[in-house]
Amino acid sequence: MKKQAWVLPLLLVYAYPALAGTLAERIEELFAASPAARGAFWGVEAVDLATGKTLYELNPGRFFVPASNTKLFTTAMALTRLGPDFTFQTRVLSASAPDAAGRISGDLLLVGGGDPNLSARPIPYQKGPITGNPLTAIEDLADQIAAKGITRVDGDIAGDDTWYVWEPYAPGWGIDDPLYDYGAPVSALTLHDNTLTLHIAPGAQAGDLAALTLRPPMEYYHIDNRIQTVAAGAARRVHYHRAAGSLDLEMWGALPLRDRGEDLLLGIEDPAQFAAMALRQALEDRGIAAGGVAVAHHRFPNEVPDLTQGPELEPLSGTELARRISAPLLEDLRITDKVSQNLHAELALRAVGRARRNVGSREAGLAELKDFLAEAGVTADQYNINDGSGLSRQNLVTPATVVKLLRFMYQSSARESWISLLPVGGQDGTLGSRFADSALAGRIHAKTGSVAHVSALSGYLQRTKGDWVAFSVLVNNFNGPAGEIRNVMDRICAVIMEE
Repeated sequence: MKKQAWVLPLLLVYAYPALAGTLAERIEELFAASPAARGAFWGVEAVDLATGKTLYELNPGRFFVPASNTKLFTTAMALTRLGPDFTFQTRVLSASAPDAAGRISGDLLLVGGGDPNLSARPIPYQKGPITGNPLTAIEDLADQIAAKGITRVDGDIAGDDTWYVWEPYAPGWGIDDPLYDYGAPVSALTLHDNTLTLHIAPGAQAGDLAALTLRPPMEYYHIDNRIQTVAAGAARRVHYHRAAGSLDLEMWGALPLRDRGEDLLLGIEDPAQFAAMALRQALEDRGIAAGGVAVAHHRFPNEVPDLTQGPELEPLSGTELARRISAPLLEDLRITDKVSQNLHAELALRAVGRARRNVGSREAGLAELKDFLAEAGVTADQYNINDGSGLSRQNLVTPATVVKLLRFMYQSSARESWISLLPVGGQDGTLGSRFADSALAGRIHAKTGSVAHVSALSGYLQRTKGDWVAFSVLVNNFNGPAGEIRNVMDRICAVIMEE
């Protein structure tokens, strides 16, 4: 029975059978053919961009959890408010200049400016896994410091992320989201996407503890490893737990000999301290002694009188020893939407708040989003957005609201840059493997979205006759295979294209 539920939608997407009737009737047939689709709550709107004619709608004014379709709102605002050439700066400062022997008597500050790409990620965006040294940016800063003739730092190495308010999580995130890479805490000082990859491999023989490898190679967590190596062919059982706010990682289970191993992608509890630890190690590797420890400097919400609007703030001052300027914002927004990078979307939200309202806070970014959406013709009663990424389960939008945003951006002077942010069907990003063998390959530019019992796809498609359509398909409360829901969504796009 389960096999039949998968096969039918696949045929619907890739065989493209001719369905008779109006567009509405054909879409209704798709729902009727899928048990998972019949039990779900669907919202759809499709509008011809040339004429403004609504081609199809279903529950267009009802509210849905949008998941990562939230990123459409965040990235559209960031592109419009900050511009494609906006950049971020990361600096290393000391309170006083080094003495003649190259010695710094006080602390050394690694000052974050919101750059999302202090990592090995290639820029411009490229498909495929990220390789290379994840500490490249830190090594570059350390090289600059060494070139200044610095020989010793008597004080601490402090990671300073006060450019943004320390609000690492948003309302509506799951309690365990920050433990993983997709929910990594938000900080103005972000290194390697604020994640640590822990590779687990079997030991040399049965009875040995599993072998652990860290990337970057930094012992940030206190790891209690109780995973046993067992005989080849046995079941793999890997379990782990870290309490929120704790640096203690407990691991247990079994890993059979000759097993390929497993990568755990872990969020970093305090990114600013993690970055300071990396810089401290990089300095010592270059013969620069560090007398103190790695610490973090945060700006807490209770230190900010108004989280939505603040007075003009000057950057931290001091003797500058190193500086790194980011790639243009457009390149990061492309990464954010194409691979659906949650942390980068959260950073973009705060960057807008810092630039437009002098407070790098979630609240300032959302206040600016309200103004931006009002300019797009979206009133405050047509959405409820609490974060920049869509990880919050409290977010609500309507299909009509999403399409209104898409139409606004399509008609704006930023159209070409905006559309370039979105995954392309059958080509890249989260749509790289969808639509690849269909007539929609290369014709659909859309943002995906997915959390438990939620799936979304919104963007643009070019119909067979050449005209363009803005569409939003939002699905909530399904209890069948997510793949079956996606296949019906894709077939909806196909029949709209054929219309």
